[in-house]
Amino acid sequence: MSSFSEFRLLTVLAEEMNMRKAAERLFVTQPALSQRLQTIEKEWEVRIFNRSTKGLSLTPAGELIVAYAKETLEKKERLLEELQLLEPQVHGTLKIACATIVGQNWLPKVLKLFVERYPHAKIQLVTGWSSEILKALYEGDVHIGIIRGTPEWKGRKIHLFEDPLFLVDKDIQDVEELLSTEKPFIQFKSDSNYDQEIQEWWHNRFQMAPKRSIVVDQIETCRQMAFNGLGYAILPAITLSNQENDLYMTPILDRDGEPISRDTWLLGYDAAFELRQVQAFVETVDRFMEYSNENRL
Repeated sequence: MSSFSEFRLLTVLAEEMNMRKAAERLFVTQPALSQRLQTIEKEWEVRIFNRSTKGLSLTPAGELIVAYAKETLEKKERLLEELQLLEPQVHGTLKIACATIVGQNWLPKVLKLFVERYPHAKIQLVTGWSSEILKALYEGDVHIGIIRGTPEWKGRKIHLFEDPLFLVDKDIQDVEELLSTEKPFIQFKSDSNYDQEIQEWWHNRFQMAPKRSIVVDQIETCRQMAFNGLGYAILPAITLSNQENDLYMTPILDRDGEPISRDTWLLGYDAAFELRQVQAFVETVDRFMEYSNENRL
């Protein structure tokens, strides 16, 4: 019957329900993919997908075959992980789901060290919002997740770091100037409690809404707009570097005069932390954090 590569082909087609998108994910041409699908259907002696101008849809037989393919691939993955535990070297694929902001600014440095230390390991990385990361963990699509904020997670969690929030602008040097400025407050959408924290801080400080505001869909867009003088923003330190010399970065303080910070956590189930590649990643994170703290002193 079908090989693992053909099972992979079927699962990707079932996920995309589109020949063009599936071909792109599988790095093959559409005609080649169509021909392989026809060969698989002849082997099973049934039609697996209905084709139409709107895309693909599974036949009743196709639903059974794709479910079998997914189950077989999952069993193979679990077996490979068990076999890797017998090896002295770190092999296998490390599957990570990471908050976008961390994936853009912090994680690449850690993965660089990880790859240098464990060249035989592979990395599978997806980035997104915290809700998407938790969903990937719950469904077993990844080994570990890295999220922002305070997670409601009953499994194992490791606190990675916290970074303070700053008011960022080219001209404003004090938060009290926000009451008189005509510049817009540039904000970005988030599915965590970040928005709520900022709104509570603003209300406690000013008891009134900003005069003008712009809402964008990505923190990077927000950052670039503030850096280019289009308005002011409140950004976490992880997005800022020492290179922004022409910007004023004013700490955001709570009622007690303490900096308001964002926490970053590493989450996973206990079974995932038994995998050698996950253990190696945690050790790499520890080493990276120690190195970062030493250089900060």
